[in-house]
Amino acid sequence: MKIGLDANEANVTNRVGSNQFAYQVLCQLYKQDKKNSYLIFLKDKPVKDLPPVTDRWQYRLLRPGFFWTQWRLPLSLYLDRPRPDIFFTLGHYAPRFSPLPTIISIMDLAYLKFPQTYLKKDLQKLKNWTKYSAKKASHIFTISQHSKKDIIKHYGVSQNKITVIYPAVNQPKGSSKITDKQIKGDYLLYLGTLQPRKNLVNLVKAFASLTPKNPQLKLVIAGKKGWLYQSLFTLVKQLKLEKKVIFTGFVPPHSIHQLIKKAQALILPSLYEGFGIPVLQAMSFSTLILVSQNSSLPEIVADTGIYIKPPFGSQEIEQGIIEVLALTQKQKKHLVNQAQQRAKQFTWRKTGQKILEVINELTF
Repeated sequence: MKIGLDANEANVTNRVGSNQFAYQVLCQLYKQDKKNSYLIFLKDKPVKDLPPVTDRWQYRLLRPGFFWTQWRLPLSLYLDRPRPDIFFTLGHYAPRFSPLPTIISIMDLAYLKFPQTYLKKDLQKLKNWTKYSAKKASHIFTISQHSKKDIIKHYGVSQNKITVIYPAVNQPKGSSKITDKQIKGDYLLYLGTLQPRKNLVNLVKAFASLTPKNPQLKLVIAGKKGWLYQSLFTLVKQLKLEKKVIFTGFVPPHSIHQLIKKAQALILPSLYEGFGIPVLQAMSFSTLILVSQNSSLPEIVADTGIYIKPPFGSQEIEQGIIEVLALTQKQKKHLVNQAQQRAKQFTWRKTGQKILEVINELTF
């Protein structure tokens, strides 16, 4: 069988979240599948670390790239040869028109639950394009049982057409030291994209309330700027926390291990998560975790971390941090050991195996 694959989510240099998921899935298909052949569709030249060309692994570059899934990709699927037997996209958006059975990947439906946290232009695209993609898809992969329930609820898709494939994390290879001179001593860590759904304004407010009793403690906010993040920087200035709240920007993969490992705890105070890869990283690297008790996070963390209670405001986050800082060494050791064991259940190999199992068993 020849599988067409939209790998644009993986074809970026600085990968976060869905990019990392797409890249790892791509690599697992390349490593594990000895049966099928692949035609990888891209709108830009492959970045250097994408799998190399073989007899069974080819790339097809389609330009121009604007509204790519709406017209350029469908045009190729109808007219170009060889034509794949099925089409699999590593993102939400299937080709608008397609002569082939299509499989898509939906990370989460946060845009439906918290529309106010998205830019209007992005929100309309997410709502409209994901809706038609979900309705047309022959099968859907998603990354948690919680996301599966959301897809069934909002798009009316049969549960038999949705398969959960959990993400994983890679163990560090040659991880580098932290180079930011400001990051010394004790610190709490947030790792992820800066966007409203991550609830970072309330995290900063909670941290500000704690600083009088914890003057040496810092808050490191690590991740690239997403959207609607300006109020976060404004708040830090208003509270005069510029020396205590450190923004690192995007953190390359080789530096993440040390950044997480040296933190007092990793905090993810999100209003909603499809999965939460930074949490799994912290679990794997033996760092305490403090997460919101919502969406998929309890599904991933189980009883191996501390929870921020509803309604996830600054007071609830502050209480969660106080609980983390008050843990005894024995309690910390128990939690991180439990978390590390649980993290071992999530592997990219399992992810790839499950995807191949579903693809090879599907009948269209």
